[in-house]
Amino acid sequence: MTIHLPLPDYPFTPQRFDVRPGIAMSYLDEGPRDGEVVVMLHGNPSWSFYWRKLVLGLRDRYRCIVPDHVGMGLSDKPSDDRYRYTLQSRIDDVETLLDHLGIEGDVTLAVHDWGGGIGFGWGLKHASRIRRLIVTNTGSFPLPASKPLPRSLKFGRDSGLGTLLIRGVNAFSAVASYVGVENRMPDDVRRAYVAPYDTWANRIATSRFVQDIPLGEGDAAWPLVQAMGRKLSEYADRPAFIAWGLRDFVFDKHFLKGFTDALPNAQVHAFEDAGHYVLEDKADVLLPKMRGFLDANPL
Repeated sequence: MTIHLPLPDYPFTPQRFDVRPGIAMSYLDEGPRDGEVVVMLHGNPSWSFYWRKLVLGLRDRYRCIVPDHVGMGLSDKPSDDRYRYTLQSRIDDVETLLDHLGIEGDVTLAVHDWGGGIGFGWGLKHASRIRRLIVTNTGSFPLPASKPLPRSLKFGRDSGLGTLLIRGVNAFSAVASYVGVENRMPDDVRRAYVAPYDTWANRIATSRFVQDIPLGEGDAAWPLVQAMGRKLSEYADRPAFIAWGLRDFVFDKHFLKGFTDALPNAQVHAFEDAGHYVLEDKADVLLPKMRGFLDANPL
């Protein structure tokens, strides 16, 4: 997919490869080939654009690998008969990408939203390779008992009308570009976030991600998030940086507590005046701190 709009702070040339036969994944590979690897995984309904400023702040020294998940961003958006839109598929795709790039050693894992489930899901097989963590408004464990699924997500997950709104009028991506921040996005930034999701067909993944939210037995991703939750505390011996916008109606203080309990030695930067897209609201504060964290904790 090509976006014919200005992409602020995104001066990159994305690369592509067939992550599955006939299905191309777009990804960024920025920085020196011999640099320490930082794998940045976005969620729904964003794309690699979310990580753009961090890439710009790291690529002089660090090798930044930033995929657009299948169906998202600039990657292909196949129909259901060509691709299974499940968490396991996303995990497998990350493994295929890293294999394709010949990345076999240690990495820093940076995650946001569904990127947590995908990244820590990859970690179920490769935990020893994850040597540092950057965690932003995400989850990698079952929905906390104290945190019910918001009605709007349940509506999008379980109802035909919810699916119609997400795919028909881009309700999820468009709304997130407003309610996901406390400081209104500049118009060109907001347009860049929603640009990949411009037709019914191109919104398939934004809907399928919502439908894949695991709430209990019988949901395809449930065994994965249970396993991730059990394993999370095993990362407590590794440097971790947590950045959190507390004005997130999904990944709120309950999810933050899940991470701080499991990673008690993490650097935590939580903001009462930031939302889900914490790197939009607090880039000026967070980017130098993230760079300092990586520089101070070499692989």
